[in-house]
Amino acid sequence: MNNLLMTFETPIIEDWIDYNGHLRDAFYFLLFSYATDALMDKIGLDEKSRAISGHTLYTLEAHINYLLEAKLDDVVQVRTQLIDRDYKRLHIVHHLYRPEASQLLAASEQLLMNIDQRAGRSAPFAAQSEQQVNDLYNLHQGLARPEWCSRKIQIRK
Repeated sequence: MNNLLMTFETPIIEDWIDYNGHLRDAFYFLLFSYATDALMDKIGLDEKSRAISGHTLYTLEAHINYLLEAKLDDVVQVRTQLIDRDYKRLHIVHHLYRPEASQLLAASEQLLMNIDQRAGRSAPFAAQSEQQVNDLYNLHQGLARPEWCSRKIQIRK
């Protein structure tokens, strides 16, 4: 967990609870989506920068592993790891924990792409974002690759 980027924290509210008494599956992704927004802020794609550059991130693919239940009034925290990157894409994993706890509640592996919205297509990261992405990538290079990465959905026989 060292060096993971804390990107989002919130209490679980009643509207997010399902008929089983725990966090509804769709709201796990909502939490991870807010964490992606915060990641964008950290890498120079905040609201002001997006307005100036026209660049943003789109999610190309996302997988969620539901590991433990989150319940009403739990406080949860998303910590983000940059696994890999190239000139226009990020491979990340969002990790959902309760603050100060070591048990992973859920993990979302995602592939994100930098988009120039004015051109309507993918584009290399702007210089400011490129530097911040590179700094985060270098910080995360010593971290272990999460076991949830690059798994495929299948029924093991």
